[in-house]
Amino acid sequence: LGVNTTASPLSAMSSTPAQVPKPLLPSPPRTEAASQLDELLADLGHTQSKLAVAGQGARVPTESVLDNMLDSLTRDLQELGITAAPAGVCASCRKPIAGKVLTALGKTWHPEHFTCAHCGRELDKGPFFEQGGRAFCEEDYRQAFSPRCAYCAGPIREKVLTALEQTWHPEHFFCAHCGKVFGDEGFLERNGKPYCHQDFLALFAPKCQGCERPVMDNYLSALQGVWHSECFVCTECLTGFSGGSFFELEGRPYCELHFHQRQGTICHGCSRPITGRCITAAGRRYHPEHFICSYCMRRLHKGTFSECGEKMYCQPCHDKLFL
Repeated sequence: LGVNTTASPLSAMSSTPAQVPKPLLPSPPRTEAASQLDELLADLGHTQSKLAVAGQGARVPTESVLDNMLDSLTRDLQELGITAAPAGVCASCRKPIAGKVLTALGKTWHPEHFTCAHCGRELDKGPFFEQGGRAFCEEDYRQAFSPRCAYCAGPIREKVLTALEQTWHPEHFFCAHCGKVFGDEGFLERNGKPYCHQDFLALFAPKCQGCERPVMDNYLSALQGVWHSECFVCTECLTGFSGGSFFELEGRPYCELHFHQRQGTICHGCSRPITGRCITAAGRRYHPEHFICSYCMRRLHKGTFSECGEKMYCQPCHDKLFL
């Protein structure tokens, strides 16, 4: 088996789902008090809010007015034999709760005082989220505390996918090249970006010098590149190098015969490569022992031969045959 040969180490990382916080619900208002008394005290609470608004324009001391009303109401109830005991102290205004009480975050509140810590919206009628001991409506909680998607930067409200040391909407974690969401095969990472296997190999895996397809497993390293083992063959005859050696010409591999053919170093006498001494005559090359007279088969020497029909003859044989 070969070695993985991508341009840099591949790192396949798995994604991990995370749980999103669930909204909380405040405890329902107390119902054990007499209904008429609850309604009366609730009306008094609303009167407090109206007086507070009026006090902003007329500068009326609303707290003293409210305290006087509460004292008067308490005296009237006591004369009727009714004792109105406070249901608790409001965690917001720090005043006794004489009417409806709301319990949340381990504290008691006037229902109208249990509000979002950011926008001030009342939370007594619906769910809320807690963070650091404070209550938030869902929108403000998501904006302030929900994890952000690395792709769209928006808050993640439901399922959270964690990968590459970041959080993502599951539908936004896809191949950085083709945009497809990853399946069971997972993904590969390059420079902090995720890629599907097909695009990663096409973009970053080294290419075979023979077929230019990505090299994935078995390979050979030669001529300053990598090759599929089946692609490393003679460029001319496509024959593998069974002897383990090859010849290089212009960055391509050749067997010995075709290398010498390209170089013009094939003996004109035997048609075999010339690897040692060479004789050049009439624009052709010969092994010294193959540079012979085509008639008497004796060795020729430069200056003592003649050519006829691409064949070499010693001078006596040439004169005898052609003169």
